[in-house]
Amino acid sequence: MTAEVHTRVTGEELAETFEQDVEVDLSPYAPEDWITLILFWVMAGLVFLQFFTRYVLNDSYAWTEEVASYTLVGVVFLGSAMCVRLSRHIQVDLLYRFLPPRAGRVVATLVDIIRIGFFAYASWLLWRYVGLVGDEPMVMLQGSKGVVYWSVFAAFVIMLLRAIQVAIANFRRGYSVLERPEAFDNLEA
Repeated sequence: MTAEVHTRVTGEELAETFEQDVEVDLSPYAPEDWITLILFWVMAGLVFLQFFTRYVLNDSYAWTEEVASYTLVGVVFLGSAMCVRLSRHIQVDLLYRFLPPRAGRVVATLVDIIRIGFFAYASWLLWRYVGLVGDEPMVMLQGSKGVVYWSVFAAFVIMLLRAIQVAIANFRRGYSVLERPEAFDNLEA
């Protein structure tokens, strides 16, 4: 175990670090990231409101639980779109260590094609599903669950588009995160 090294810093030097302007780069974030962030905080606020009204006021707002669960659905599926864009879904890359580079490239391309096919098929299924049950009413609110179903459909379409985008980038680059995971460390876009 290595010993910790502490550098002495004066109070003035420490205060100066807080006065310096920090460069903020928001370019790695896509629209689905911001929508997911907003939905997350709406959900957190609703859960807090549910907790507060139930345990502090002893008279809970019943609708908060339903709306919080719907926002969770949005967070999950739009968060999945973020993961597709950043290639952050769980994946097995051990196989690629034992394959020759050319075979690894072929298998990685097949994975991209299968992923695109899956998202296209799931989008088509959701399109049909929303057509069948899109008018189903919400339990506590005067509205249709179609809003939730359409948001899941939209998230799958975004996943499909992002999977196509990732496949094109992998093709142009000549390798994917499956073949060279170390090349994608600390990469956020």
